[in-house]
Amino acid sequence: MNLGEMQTLKIEKRVEFGVYLSDGAQRVLLPKKQVPENTSIGDEINVFVYKDSKDRLIATTATPKLTLGQMGVLRVSQLNKVGAFLDWGLEKDLFLPFKEMTRQPSEDDEILVRVYIDKSERLCASMKGIYELLSTKPPYQVGDEVEARIYEFGHDFGTFVALEDKYSAMIPRHEDTSKYRIGDIIMVRITGIKEDGKCDVTIRDKAYIQMDNDAEALLDLIDSYAGVLPFTEKASPEVIKRETGLSKAAFKRAVGRLYKERKISLEGGKIRKIQEE
Repeated sequence: MNLGEMQTLKIEKRVEFGVYLSDGAQRVLLPKKQVPENTSIGDEINVFVYKDSKDRLIATTATPKLTLGQMGVLRVSQLNKVGAFLDWGLEKDLFLPFKEMTRQPSEDDEILVRVYIDKSERLCASMKGIYELLSTKPPYQVGDEVEARIYEFGHDFGTFVALEDKYSAMIPRHEDTSKYRIGDIIMVRITGIKEDGKCDVTIRDKAYIQMDNDAEALLDLIDSYAGVLPFTEKASPEVIKRETGLSKAAFKRAVGRLYKERKISLEGGKIRKIQEE
């Protein structure tokens, strides 16, 4: 009998509260309300085997949204002191322990998880190990815009996303994703596809569109500094990123756009806003 999997079992015994199903070695209860009509001893039924609230094996004819080893999107139905509980289509929610979270979700968030068996032989969910389960055979081309779900913030690497909840991709670390949360769905653009099939993506618009947005944001930042920016393109990439949210290359493009449009001056080693007359 396989915990966490759909399987075909034979009715061995009928009792007042249901029927016992057997695989020849073990037996499990299928509650009365789950028993199909007009069944008899010896009939075979396709069921899912999991554990009830008292950690006893139990069968159901309902099909869960995920089975053992599978990955998919589940909604957080409850959050408490021990972890989260996810709606996976069965009466008893699937438990997500705190130690299996990459970042704490909130109730009603929809997050990518996988199903595993813990040390206590219980079915649980994990937000870890998603990277290895995503497909690396994307049907995309560079330049395509695709829907992506954030499943992990990778610190030194970048932000990991699942394209259409199926394919592996990463937003580079120099792009600011601090306003997003685990489970958020965003639009990204494919910037590269590696030999191993994993995708590089960006949340930024195409350069000529993004440059306008960056230039406008930079002009607002200069205003906040009373018209004179306290650093220039010669500042370190870390300083530029911290102060503007832009990579050094994007910052230089925005400065160039504003200078060309005569909205700033670069005299005396300062980036200064030109006041309109």
